[in-house]
Amino acid sequence: MPMPERARALFVSDLHLQASHPVTAATFLRFLSERAAAAQQLYLLGDLFEYWAGDDDIADPFHHQIISALRALSDAGVAVFWIAGNRDFLVGQGFADAAGLTLLQEPHVIDVAGQRIALVHGDAECTDDSAYMAFRAQVREPAWQQQFLAMPLAQRKNIIAGLREGSREAHTMKSDAIMDVTPSAIAALHAATGTDTLIHGHTHRPALHIDGTRRRFVLPDWELDAPPERGGWIAVDNTGSIRRYDVQGNALD
Repeated sequence: MPMPERARALFVSDLHLQASHPVTAATFLRFLSERAAAAQQLYLLGDLFEYWAGDDDIADPFHHQIISALRALSDAGVAVFWIAGNRDFLVGQGFADAAGLTLLQEPHVIDVAGQRIALVHGDAECTDDSAYMAFRAQVREPAWQQQFLAMPLAQRKNIIAGLREGSREAHTMKSDAIMDVTPSAIAALHAATGTDTLIHGHTHRPALHIDGTRRRFVLPDWELDAPPERGGWIAVDNTGSIRRYDVQGNALD
């Protein structure tokens, strides 16, 4: 089933864009020009980039290509919004100004086409992973970020490369359950936001979870440079219907 021609809002996350994955990047750029350009709003829910070392890396040719595409979308009249992920939480106002988008704090609640929806990246709800939660609390501290961003860009990239390698090794030692969101955190999020509908990414486990009147839509990660190929988005149409789509634009729900 084709996607409605004019979606009210689109949601994507976990693209992990990097120059070494050109097919994924090209697919996302095509999504922006063909799909997002026909929407009213686009929400980027974290981990757009594999990592972000600071806004002084905007001039990097690959970053510039992505930023320019987002700016063109914004200049064409699509409202673009950003929630930080665990890989690109150092995105700041300089990036936002260059890309023509609005930075949002999580959780963020939107009202679109009669739907009240809470938005998060999803990592803050993985509360059973105590080691990650401690790390997250540290790197989200303004003082830590100020000290880190004061380092030379090359040094920051080297540190991030080490952290990424350590993260990959740590993941092999953790159970699937501990790296997923916890029911208590999701219940608390619904209660705090007063919403019955939640959209998030982070876990790379795309699904629609229904618990009574509550719905939790989980976005997929994108990977088109290695099998198995995957990706997709969520759309809210003008009637308020929320649907999941795969990377080819096929409706899943």
